[in-house]
Amino acid sequence: MINKVYWQEHEHDLGAFVLQSGAVLHNARLHYHQFGALNAPKDNLVLLPTYYGGTGAGNRPWVDDPASPLGGGDYCVIIPCLFGAGESSSPSNTPPPQAGPDFPLTSIADNVTAQQALLTARFGGATPRLVMGWSMGGLQALQWARAYPVAADSVLAVCATAKCYPHNRVFLEGVAAALTADPGFAEGHYKAPPARGLSAFATVYAGWAYSQAFFRDELYRNLGFASIEDLLQYWVEDHLSQDANDLLLQLRTWQSANLLPAAGEKARSHGPGILMPSSSDLYFTAEDAMRDAASLGMECRVIASRFGHVAGGPGRLPEETRCIFAAVSELLAATARE
Repeated sequence: MINKVYWQEHEHDLGAFVLQSGAVLHNARLHYHQFGALNAPKDNLVLLPTYYGGTGAGNRPWVDDPASPLGGGDYCVIIPCLFGAGESSSPSNTPPPQAGPDFPLTSIADNVTAQQALLTARFGGATPRLVMGWSMGGLQALQWARAYPVAADSVLAVCATAKCYPHNRVFLEGVAAALTADPGFAEGHYKAPPARGLSAFATVYAGWAYSQAFFRDELYRNLGFASIEDLLQYWVEDHLSQDANDLLLQLRTWQSANLLPAAGEKARSHGPGILMPSSSDLYFTAEDAMRDAASLGMECRVIASRFGHVAGGPGRLPEETRCIFAAVSELLAATARE
């Protein structure tokens, strides 16, 4: 009889959680998805932090894919959900006085500190065999290497850099401006979703998520869209279901990221790490990733793709996913414990 392993969802109460800024997030909660169980040696834990605007379920394809090295139940896979993404503590699900636009700003470090607290409280302080993420999930993976160099055996950052570089920051300011220009946004105190702003946000964002070749060569057809208009409509419909204050909080978290060593500071020792940028990513560029990998003492392995930033998305593209899974297998093999 096959022993099937199913996904479960849990909440971990963090209480009065002190943020990097010094502010306190009251009754903080970390929502997480779990697949498999921790073994007795506590050496099979894998952490998959979520990406911008993504739910925990968005990372499940990295486990559910039949070709995934993480499937089958050999690993205890934890997907901790980003503050501000609607599952963990967020502007949309927090009561006054920290509701909506009054929710305190959070950092990448705050998210990783909460994840460390979760592992200490519920998983006996187990050391992750691998921390892996795409986009903002990759930022969190790099923060694990930066802040807890002995607490993660390996890291894999897909389509991410160690810093939000100036052009990346300006791109984010552009989509934020499109959202907040809607009079219905009302500086975050909206009574109904600011639909015009959310639609504008999604439309502008879609132009950045893919590459120039993606549109020129009509690669959107590979994703099931008959036209650019169909693709844009999908983006709009997806974002109309998201909370505007949640999107802005995550955006500010992203913009604040800087995980590089300070001037004169040596990179901390850590286990094997790989940055895997997409060759055509418009905001987490391969050029920046290569430079960051050198600063952090990690390998940079570029994914050759015409799909832009989306190349690294969990479950999006078969060929790019095979490249990612190959790196996962190498890191798991390199960190096997006797």
